Formats: sequence, C-alpha cells, structure tokens
Amino acid sequence: MIKVMLSQKGNIAIIFVLLGILTTLSITLLTVHKIVSQQTKNRNDMSEDDLSMYEVPKDVLAVINQARAEDRPVLGIRTDGPTFHIPILMYHYVEHVKDTGDKIRISLNTVPEVLDGQIQTLIKAGYNFITASDLADILDGIKNPPSKPVMLTFDDGYRDFYTDAFPIIKKYKVRAVNYVISGFMNKPNNLTVDQLKEIAKSGLVEIGVHTVNHLALKGISATQLAKEVGYSKVQLEELLQFPVTAFAYPYGSFDINAIQAVKQAGFRTAVSTIAGTSVNNSVRFLAYRLRPGGRTGQSLLNLIEKN
Repeated sequence: MIKVMLSQKGNIAIIFVLLGILTTLSITLLTVHKIVSQQTKNRNDMSEDDLSMYEVPKDVLAVINQARAEDRPVLGIRTDGPTFHIPILMYHYVEHVKDTGDKIRISLNTVPEVLDGQIQTLIKAGYNFITASDLADILDGIKNPPSKPVMLTFDDGYRDFYTDAFPIIKKYKVRAVNYVISGFMNKPNNLTVDQLKEIAKSGLVEIGVHTVNHLALKGISATQLAKEVGYSKVQLEELLQFPVTAFAYPYGSFDINAIQAVKQAGFRTAVSTIAGTSVNNSVRFLAYRLRPGGRTGQSLLNLIEKN
C-alpha cells in the first residue's frame, strides 16, 4: 500500500515537471512568434503610424554632422551644393473605401476627387511635376530645377493606383512616382505585373522600390537589408528592363545601415516620412515628404509653401 502511494506521488511529481516544461516552452514560442510577426506583419493590419519615423534618427544625424564638420561625404551624404524647396507629397490608397470598418485604409486614403482637386490646385498655382530621377539630376547638378517643382509619390503599389489615380495622372499629363513592393505584385490588393508595365511605359510615372516584403528597415540584419533593398531592385529591373533608382523606406523606418544599403544598391534617392520641403545632398537618402490629406486650394498651398 505504501509503495503504491509513493509510486502515485512520483508520477504526480513527474506530471507537474512536464507541465512546467511545456508551459515554459509555450511562453517562449509565443514570445518568438510575437517578435517575428511584428516584423513581418501585413501592412494592411498595421497603422502606418505604428512604426513611422518623423525625425532624423540620431545615428544618421551624427553622420551628417560629421560630414559637415570634416567637409567631406560620409556614406554618400554630402553637405555641399544648394538647398531647394521641393514639396514631395505622399499618398497611399486612392479610392472610395467600401469597408467603413477598415480604419487603417480610411486613414491612409485620398478619394479620387480630392486627388483631382489637388492636382488642379498645383497646376493653377504654376507648379511643375518632377520625378525622383529629376530630383537626383537636380542634386547632381545635371539639370536645373523647374520653377516651383513638386513631386507626387505613391507608396506600396496598390491596385487602386491603376484604377483610380493613374487615370487622373493621364488626364492632366502630370508626372509621379510609384514605390512598389516587389514581393506583393499580383496580390488582390496590389498591382498586377501587366498593370505595372503599362504604368511604367506611360512615361508619366517613374517606378521606385519599396522593398520585397514591406519590412521596417531600422535595426534589421545586413542579410535582411540586402534582400529587402537590393533584391527588390533586381526584381523590378528584370521585370521592367530598365534601371530603377528611386527608393522609399517602409513606414519611413531606417537607420544609417539602411541608408548605406540603399546607396550601395545603386539608388540615387530615397524618401522618408519626415515632414519638410527642403532638399539638398545631405538628405538625398532621407528626403522629406508631406501628407496632403484632404487639402485642396489655398489650404494645400499653405501646407507646401510654409514648410
């Protein structure tokens, strides 16, 4: 009888030990999953503001200050040359959002009629629409900026760019830049390959890179940077059969290593989510942008002329 009781107690102890091990393992797996899923989370499930950066990161600022102090470029960041006033406007979705519960899409959306009105406002105010390649040529001294330059930039390569924004761009014959997530093409919410090729051949829209998987680039490994930055460029260039030299940081998230990867991959410019309108060589790889929202008329002009 005593032996049976001891045996039962031993079995119970073993069970508790096993339960403890399983609990610890479960917690560990959940933690790892949370870390990984945060980095790879679909951008449609995450507010653009969750990771967006609105000021120059400290490590990047240190490099810029070093370049100024030593009067030499560091990682391609220079302080020489003039500063230009070039508003770069940032868009995501352009559509009539049908799902009123999709708060993220609504927060990032510009209805087509507003985009139409914004372009009308800019044209009437005498603005000239340039692309990222034009911006690079201006910074390199290859060409002079036109009077009152402005850039329209669209992130993520959403399909509504083709169905809703592109017709407006063709209507007014203005120029724009579309930063495409190369790994998301042909997905239901994104541009198809044929749509992308048609847009690129129009001569109105420059195609830029927005990484392979829309990962926030700050703090990721060199291997991940090489894939997300460099391989996305290769993918789009093979598809379009011409150089792709414009880059946009997902969520505007970057650090000095990300800038270095962008420069080494052969990009000529990169845009951020930092607010501003001044562009020079110091910020060619973190060019400032503005969110126009629903502004048209004088409200839009106040935004772009006072920043």
